[in-house]
Amino acid sequence: MTALADKKGVPAPPVKRLKGKELANFSKQLNGWKVVRSHQLEKEYKFKNFLEALKFTNKVGQVAETMGHHPDVFLAWGKVKLTIFDHQAGGLTESDFVLAAKSDRLYGAYPKPLCCTD
Repeated sequence: MTALADKKGVPAPPVKRLKGKELANFSKQLNGWKVVRSHQLEKEYKFKNFLEALKFTNKVGQVAETMGHHPDVFLAWGKVKLTIFDHQAGGLTESDFVLAAKSDRLYGAYPKPLCCTD
């Protein structure tokens, strides 16, 4: 099976909203992401400072732009929260999980802050 972070994640319209077992199977492939009301994915990442959080935000933005799939991003000192869902599908699609996995892969390149453990 192809890892989620290695997929392109841009299906042709119409986009299929994930439900039931399919949604559960994709959820199992992610680490630390919350599925909220079967509608969206949420995760907060911690950083040493604002600059590292900003750099991560920009890298996620580049990946999102390449995919044509854009998360809601909350940036604050030492943290970034991503909320991902598909407006067209009105919920979660495979592309949401692909973007989540790619974001986790990007985060793996950052040193973990001394202040926080996850």
